[in-house]
Amino acid sequence: MGNVDIRRTTLASPDAARLIAALNAELTKTFPEPGATHFSLSPAQVVAGDGAFLVAYIDDVAVGCGAVRRLDQTTAELKRMYVDPSVRGRGIGRALIEALEREAKLLGVTTVVLETGTRLESAIRLYEAAGYARIPLYGEYLSSPDTSLCFGKSLA
Repeated sequence: MGNVDIRRTTLASPDAARLIAALNAELTKTFPEPGATHFSLSPAQVVAGDGAFLVAYIDDVAVGCGAVRRLDQTTAELKRMYVDPSVRGRGIGRALIEALEREAKLLGVTTVVLETGTRLESAIRLYEAAGYARIPLYGEYLSSPDTSLCFGKSLA
C-alpha cells in the first residue's frame, strides 16, 4: 500500500461524491428502517472557518473521507466517515480522524463529538481506540435511540 495522502476538498468534488454515494449505500443497506440514517451535511458547514471535508488518497485513488463541522463555539462534530471496504484495516480511518481533529483544533473547539450506528462494530472499535468515549445521544440522533451511538473526546 502506498502512503496515505489526506487532502481538503469540497462536497461537490467527484471523489467526494463517489465516496459519499458508497457510504450512503452501505448505511442504507445496514440500517434499512426509516429514520435510522443521518446524512445531513451541507457545503456551507465544511468551508474554512466552519469545518472541513477531507479525502484520503492512496496512489492518487480516493479511498476514504470524513468531515468536521462546528456545532458551537466549543464543539465540533465528525461526519461522513468512510473508508472503502477494499482498504479497511490499514489505518486510513485513524489517519482521517487525526486529520479531522487537527482541523477541529484550527476551529478553536475543545471537544469533538460524533454519531455512529449501533451495528457498525468496526467503527465503534476505531473511535474507542482513538480515545472517544460514549456520551448521551444529542441533536438529530435523539430520534434514533435504537440505531445510534454517540461518542465524544476532549481536545484540550
